[in-house]
Amino acid sequence: MEIIISTEKIPIKLWLKDIEAGALNQAMNLANHPYAFHHIALMPDTHVGFGMPIGGVLATEDVIIPNAVGVDIGCGICAVRTSLREIPIETLKGIMGVIRRTVPVGFNHHKSKQNNTIMPDIRHDSKAMPIVNQEYKSAIYQIGTLGGGNHFIEVQRGKDGFIWLMVHSGSRNIGYKVATHYNKLAKSLNEKWKSQVPLKWDLAYLPLNSEQGQIYKEEMRYCVDFAFASRKLMMERIKEAISYYFDNVIYDEMINIAHNYAAQEKHFGKIVIVHRKGATLANKETIGIIPGSQGMKSYIVKGMGNQDSFESCSHGAGR
Repeated sequence: MEIIISTEKIPIKLWLKDIEAGALNQAMNLANHPYAFHHIALMPDTHVGFGMPIGGVLATEDVIIPNAVGVDIGCGICAVRTSLREIPIETLKGIMGVIRRTVPVGFNHHKSKQNNTIMPDIRHDSKAMPIVNQEYKSAIYQIGTLGGGNHFIEVQRGKDGFIWLMVHSGSRNIGYKVATHYNKLAKSLNEKWKSQVPLKWDLAYLPLNSEQGQIYKEEMRYCVDFAFASRKLMMERIKEAISYYFDNVIYDEMINIAHNYAAQEKHFGKIVIVHRKGATLANKETIGIIPGSQGMKSYIVKGMGNQDSFESCSHGAGR
């Protein structure tokens, strides 16, 4: 059920009854941001983040806010339905053993470079994509690695009777470096401009028509593409592990979605930048994924195109 909270500027619309005081304070800051548009939307799994609550959706006019995307740019989920209906426990253990040997986890990375054709296309212009170019040599060892925290690889049994594969991962160090660089730059510039946004809010912005704003937008988009490609590579490694034990397995088309990014969209009659930080696109064309906490059910969903949520839904995965 949607709840509306009034503020000095624009309202907050939330889909949860109980919200942490810290997350509500952050949402109030968003609502009073000078470039915030129409209203703030908070998903059912909203909780405190850096600057902007995780589970928050913010639309802005004329600016982009690095901290409203977060440090794991492009973090998201992919899922594939297989033609398998059963995997014996001992076989599953064997499959997971192969996966552990081929997909590094935590701070680990591949010992050898991955094929550079897997990497998203890059503009080798250090002025156009300075951080991506700086981190590219490391990223080619990190693509197809899981990371830590609430990231996971799961083999699941669907309600439809089929075995599903699911991966939750992000953009590794390249996304972190892009995020921290541009948030630091935005804070420095906002201080120089004597911005109306208090530095303690951690919501410093970059104007979209500025060189810095355009470069961040491009590097952020690269990190989203990197995270998509990384999940795709891990899914291929999982399929290879399964091929050691099963022949002729058929795989449906992969669902691959992000829940940390910003994109230009049209809402309430205006072209705006929608920041989703721990929130997933849920327009009427979208097939999405809401993963459960460890040991809990996950859901494949179809978007409803709810305008009040800026066509978004919760991202799950640990809340």
